Amino acid sequence: MKAGFIITVMIMAIFCFAMPLLAQPGGPGGDPDVAVPIDGGVSLLVAAGIAYGAKKAYDKRKSNAANKEIG
Repeated sequence: MKAGFIITVMIMAIFCFAMPLLAQPGGPGGDPDVAVPIDGGVSLLVAAGIAYGAKKAYDKRKSNAANKEIG
């Protein structure tokens, strides 16, 4: 069973790595200073992560203060 699995994985790897050999050559060189738009949604995700972390910290601090008053 194990030998059959290894052989299957090896055959699949050979087929996957052989595909680039059939590809056409790349196009001519272009502008090396291509701008990458990082601000598409990353800034929104970062802001949401900061807000989520701040809310969790606020809730933790609030629950710790309530526990100190009780006990």
